[in-house]
Amino acid sequence: MPSKSTSGAVVAVVTVPVLAFGAMFGLLLMDGSEDPCNPGVLPGTALGVSGETLPTVDGYSAEQLANAAQILEAGKALGLGARDQTIGVMTALGESGLVVVDHGDLAGPDSRGLFQQRDNGAWGSYADRMDPFTSATNFFTAMSRVDGRQSLEPTIVAHRTQANADPFHYARFWDPAIAIVEALSGSDTGLVAGTGDQVCSGGATVPGTVSPTGWAQPGDGPITSRFGMRLHPIRHEWRLHNGTDFAAGGCGGPIWAAQDGVVTFTGADQSGNGTITVDHGGGVLTSYLHMYPSGILVRAGDHVTAGQQIARTGSSGQSTDCHLHFKVEINGTPTDPEPFMAEVGISLT
Repeated sequence: MPSKSTSGAVVAVVTVPVLAFGAMFGLLLMDGSEDPCNPGVLPGTALGVSGETLPTVDGYSAEQLANAAQILEAGKALGLGARDQTIGVMTALGESGLVVVDHGDLAGPDSRGLFQQRDNGAWGSYADRMDPFTSATNFFTAMSRVDGRQSLEPTIVAHRTQANADPFHYARFWDPAIAIVEALSGSDTGLVAGTGDQVCSGGATVPGTVSPTGWAQPGDGPITSRFGMRLHPIRHEWRLHNGTDFAAGGCGGPIWAAQDGVVTFTGADQSGNGTITVDHGGGVLTSYLHMYPSGILVRAGDHVTAGQQIARTGSSGQSTDCHLHFKVEINGTPTDPEPFMAEVGISLT
């Protein structure tokens, strides 16, 4: 009888030959040490199905599921947890649809296999790139070197592992990846489904540094555009740039509340910019722009403190690249954030 996984996909177990896994096909989702973003079962507990059967997941063939199983096995061999393994499946879905393809998706680059890995020396030989287990092992090995990956969205982790022209390309494959992993393992991974929230349950945030004056830098530098008149990069017209732009750690980097206050707005403004606005009292408001929905970590009505991470850097709305647009308003009028913050002891850099 079909059953429904926690991520919403209908799955059923049917007899499907499994050619490459031997007498017992056990998928172990190793617990990721103390990592709250890698929920899993106790080490040593085998999950999955016997060597003669694979589950079915609506819309995916036995070949695709067998390749996903190889990805899980590669992650297991490296001692990774469920979230890391699911990121591997998500990436392969986004690159090849879980099919070992003997061609690239663009004219020119020699991209091959489940992960569309290029012939640049970083991903091994042609045979390595065409082998599901080896290519997954190489992917996970590179992924393990991504700094702070547990506090980043899965799509950003994949992007930083093997760069994609669109850092958010993989986002739509997160939910299907959860469904596949849960079907193969027979386990509730505890991962959060939904394209609006791709951060794992209990995902870690990074606190900012609060100055003796009680204010905090809103994002890491460098400054990429200052307050003042400029040619708008999208509308190509001269207009007031009413805030200060920061690189802010690139896609998925931390954004911090500049001061204690109450969140008065979250969501998209009239130009589609993902926005958070915080009321600090005394007529002072700060706003933080360009986050994707999944990068907004607070809601209207929340009380925030200086240096609290409230968002992750994105590129929504009127934006050409991931960055933070930081705006300060005094009694409804935008003011230059640099001198304002300097007066409260924060040098924006």
